[in-house]
Amino acid sequence: MKEPKLWLCFKLIYIDKKGKPVRIIVSAGQEADCTYAPPLRAGLSVKVLIADRGYDVNQVIDTACAGGIKVVIPSKRSWKVVRTYDREQYKERHRIENVFRWLKQWRGIATRYAQRSDSFLAALYLRSIFLVF
Repeated sequence: MKEPKLWLCFKLIYIDKKGKPVRIIVSAGQEADCTYAPPLRAGLSVKVLIADRGYDVNQVIDTACAGGIKVVIPSKRSWKVVRTYDREQYKERHRIENVFRWLKQWRGIATRYAQRSDSFLAALYLRSIFLVF
């Protein structure tokens, strides 16, 4: 029996202050992004974690706070306890969205032309080289 096809997603990008990608992780589209947040930060000096509501999970927030990282994530609307966050700093998240937009301008990435995760990641790295330089 054939294995089911996993849709490749690259929803996990760590960028620096200038908006340049530093680390990219490719995951299956069916998996939650918040499970990949700790490996994304591993080995990097991070001062502020800016993310959308999808990362509003106790595991991500607790590990970030334990490491002395400032968390700028709005609370999910379904949560009864609303956590405060710096709205002005959250506006900087547009840099991450700009990187996604710029990467997806390349047709091979936008249509997920690569069938294997390693070739898809190689295409992301190749496209990121042009963004860095």
